[in-house]
Amino acid sequence: MEKEIMAALYEASRNGCVSTLTTFIQRDAGILDRVSLTSFSETPLHLSALHGHLEFSRVLVSKKPTLAKEIDSLGRTPLHLASAEGYTEIVKALLQANTDVCLARDQDERIPLHLASMRGRREIIEELINARRESILMNLNGDSVLHLCLQYNQFDALKLLVKSANGDELFLNSKDYDGNSVLHLAVMLKQMKAIKYLLSVPKIKREANAMNMLGFTPLDVFEACNACLRDFKCFEIQNILKEADVKRSTNLNSSVPLAPSGTGVDGPQRARSRFRRWWECVHLSLSKRWKHQENWMEETRGTLMIVATVIATMAFQAGISPPGGVWQQDTSNCTKDYYLAQDIICKAGKAVLSYSNPDGYILFLYYNTTSFFASLCVILLVIIGYPLRSKLFIWLLTSAMTIAAASMTLTYIQAVSLVTSDHFFKRFSLFALILVYIWYGVVLITGVIHIIRILYWIVKMLIHIIRLLYWMVKKLCTFIRKSTRGSAEDPANV
Repeated sequence: MEKEIMAALYEASRNGCVSTLTTFIQRDAGILDRVSLTSFSETPLHLSALHGHLEFSRVLVSKKPTLAKEIDSLGRTPLHLASAEGYTEIVKALLQANTDVCLARDQDERIPLHLASMRGRREIIEELINARRESILMNLNGDSVLHLCLQYNQFDALKLLVKSANGDELFLNSKDYDGNSVLHLAVMLKQMKAIKYLLSVPKIKREANAMNMLGFTPLDVFEACNACLRDFKCFEIQNILKEADVKRSTNLNSSVPLAPSGTGVDGPQRARSRFRRWWECVHLSLSKRWKHQENWMEETRGTLMIVATVIATMAFQAGISPPGGVWQQDTSNCTKDYYLAQDIICKAGKAVLSYSNPDGYILFLYYNTTSFFASLCVILLVIIGYPLRSKLFIWLLTSAMTIAAASMTLTYIQAVSLVTSDHFFKRFSLFALILVYIWYGVVLITGVIHIIRILYWIVKMLIHIIRLLYWMVKKLCTFIRKSTRGSAEDPANV
């Protein structure tokens, strides 16, 4: 009987039937006190707040105010649901019962203000801030509510929160875990209205040249994200940043102001600017290429194993079953030894071509053995289970696959030339020669690209090491200078 009554109460909560709720309370004054004993994951107040039943919610709050702080299976209070759905009057009723729920976090660490900001509920944002002002300073996984407004493109909510900050500079210039301010994020997302508005706020504009964890200003971030993609919107955003005197990190300590595009600049400075843009494009292109190859390698690990195994099998089979076959029995005086110029005995099981055409056969063995061992290297690199994220690892794997494929091609051509008569092979040689040159060209281009990439990675690592050593030496010199100064001052103090 109790289960049926509770089920009817929850059904009334979904429908917002106030008369049914009043009847239940009149018949049993303690019915709301037993809600927490049910197997339902939420309370009737959760359901009425979610569906926007204002009068029903008011009756529940007036009869049992503690329902306002109850949580469901996802850690959400009724205020979370009403804030997300935009029911302002229900939010007011819940806040009258308990304002502490403004700071309650759900399973995803979100407070009601976060949900309201993500949905752009301006009126609810005002109510929540007025109820508990400190909620505006609570972050979500390192992101402030200003960051959330930008991520969900809620410009009006962003303006309201900036105005509600009352000039709190710490809040306006708050940064996420990567050190990105709201201006950094607005530039990344290319939200032009937000960029203009943020730069119109004096306390935000004052910190417009702040750097993130990578040492990038908003202008650096914009140019890195859009180095090779230029459209009218990009140029407009760039002009907005430059008009607001937002600079690159390399120009912050420079006394020479940034020259706007189209104005006269001296040759070296213009050349440096062109070189910087070119380098950023190259850097972004290579970075994307590395990332793409990392993902491709990880996704096709099994395919690489199959291809390498097939090449190794082909090379192994060609090695033990050479073109031209083997002697079936010992044969004396079958040929002249190429090097000793004397009669020899051709042993059973030995390759025929190793006696009749040793130069050609040795080339065949070179190509075939190279292909075999290169494919074995690929198999070994794949089966050790190392994550395919290291640039050096990817370079080794790609190089081994290239060598295996190239050597297998040369093995095929050499084998064909060995088993084909000279007068017939001459008719095929021109076609084969063209294909070989094309193949050499492809392999050469691939090799040059691989060499450039590994050199680029090595240079990057060396630059990083040099910077680290420079920083360590600088710190050591500072420490020695302070120690020397302190020891020099001690006798004078004595």
